[in-house]
Parts: sequence; C-alpha cells; structure tokens
Amino acid sequence: MFITNVKSVSLYACETWKTTNQITRRLQISVNTCLRRIMNIKWTDKITNEELWRIAHQKSIENQIKRRKWNWIGHTLRKEKGAVGKTALDWNPQRYRRGRPKRTWRRTIEDEIRSTRKSWNKVKGIVGDRNAWKLFMDAECSTRSERIW
Repeated sequence: MFITNVKSVSLYACETWKTTNQITRRLQISVNTCLRRIMNIKWTDKITNEELWRIAHQKSIENQIKRRKWNWIGHTLRKEKGAVGKTALDWNPQRYRRGRPKRTWRRTIEDEIRSTRKSWNKVKGIVGDRNAWKLFMDAECSTRSERIW
C-alpha cells in the first residue's frame, strides 16, 4: 500500500524536477514519517533512518529520484533523431543575466555528470549500448553504503 499509493504519488514526475537539498530532505522526512507510523515505531525507539530503510526494504528518496531521472534520460536519448524530447535535452538558450545563474534541471544533470568525470557527449554515446548504460546508471545511482560493499 505504501509504495503504490504514497510513494508513487509523492514521486510523480520527479524525473523533471530540479532536485534541491530542500526538496529531497522534505520528501525523505515525509517518507520516514509514513514508514515509522506504518511499522509502529515510536521516536523513543531510537532507530536510525538507515536501519528503518533496511527493515522496510527501501532506499533513500534521493537515490530513487536519481535513478528515475537517469532512466528517463536514457529512454529519451534513445528515441529517433527528430523527437522533441531528445531535441529539448540538447537545447541551450544563450541568455545572460546579472548575478549567479539560476539552478535549472539541466545544470543539476550537468553537475551529476561532472561528478562521474564524464561529459554530456560521452553520456549520449553510452546511451546506445543498454548494458553500458545500465552499468553507468548503477554507478551513478548507488549510495555510499552500496559502494563500500
């Protein structure tokens, strides 16, 4: 019930969000609260969030949003050449305003790509090979604790 009703509604169209720390933190708090109520865990029980996720067989919201976003990017980049979504991913309007640039969806993606030491063109090249794309997504969307093991 939780996954199909609560989580799917809260993460609806998260592929298109510009994810900020505040958004992911608020969503994670909401999910943790729901899980604790469903599992009847009180605040005095002193259970960490990681232990709660392990018991409930859940992963962090940030990780799930990232995975959905990269799934959608791969799906969109594999479309035929004239597809609107594929064109929109490469579109880059050249407007300069005073001050710091706004945090956009595209910039969040570019930051995530930079963290893997790849470029946007290299990512577009990986997308054609589904096995390589799956490996890239697993590396990009794994949590710190998963990387250690």
